[in-house]
Amino acid sequence: MSIIKNIPSIDLADFTSGNPKLKENFVKNLGKAYEEIGFVAIKNHGLSDLLCENLYSQVQHFFELPTPQKKNYEIEGLGGQRGYVSFGKEHAKNRNEGDLKEFWHFGQTVLDNDPIKSQYPENVEVAELTSFNSVGVEVYHKLELAGREMLRAIALYLCLDENYFDAKIHNGNSILRPIHYPPITSAPKNAVRAAEHEDINLITLLMGASADGLQVLNKNGDWISVTALPDQIVVNVGDMLQRLTNNKLKSTTHRVVNPPKERWGTSRFSIPFFLHPRSEVSLDCLDSCVTKESPKAYEEITAGAYLDQRIKELGLK
Repeated sequence: MSIIKNIPSIDLADFTSGNPKLKENFVKNLGKAYEEIGFVAIKNHGLSDLLCENLYSQVQHFFELPTPQKKNYEIEGLGGQRGYVSFGKEHAKNRNEGDLKEFWHFGQTVLDNDPIKSQYPENVEVAELTSFNSVGVEVYHKLELAGREMLRAIALYLCLDENYFDAKIHNGNSILRPIHYPPITSAPKNAVRAAEHEDINLITLLMGASADGLQVLNKNGDWISVTALPDQIVVNVGDMLQRLTNNKLKSTTHRVVNPPKERWGTSRFSIPFFLHPRSEVSLDCLDSCVTKESPKAYEEITAGAYLDQRIKELGLK
């Protein structure tokens, strides 16, 4: 395991190689990183450079559309879970200032006969860009597969069956979120590109951003700037996994800070994939993570109820 740009970096191919020793080391290094900082960078995640470039190109074209055109894709009543969410609408929990961003949501496409399909709204089709939706859905499925492998490694680290999470995330309520942080045109009062927060979901897989700005809060209370290398994605623990593991794995506080004034005129793009379980999955603490030294810290709640609660806190519902 090497430390690159402040976070541990590991190779997902070690886990999937079929070599027991490499697999064991991957699990050990991943668990250590998640207990200590909650973030890790991985390579061999299944996304080709060409696919990443195609998605970023499509995303950039979408956000360049005039605001009235973009707003055609902001669908009332969905709590922002599909389509466009306009600038400043979302804010961090316990903050009133809207974040300096606009974004898009791709959701799950159910390809089998799973009745859960009736719970999900359809993805919103962008008429102006013929490849936007197909590229977005392709990246969604690639990151879903990488996320499944990561959760298999996490399951082994927690001494669970390797496939413990498989059924729980099959057709889960995951979201791919291309984000645009537009140029800053006047001095923001208290607003930042993304105020300090923790992610809601099990794990987040973050494609490399187009500019710096991501910072992670470490154990000592210091903000550390994080940049993944070009062939890597960053994968962090979310609140749902922290709840399940009774705080054994850390959902790390992170933020996206505003750039120095000389770079206010530049946009920033980033594309996180928020991996969620199915809504009926219980987030009750795992028995193996509750001990005399670490008593149960959370009440039982389903993933769906927890997500709904958090969406309201973010101002999207």
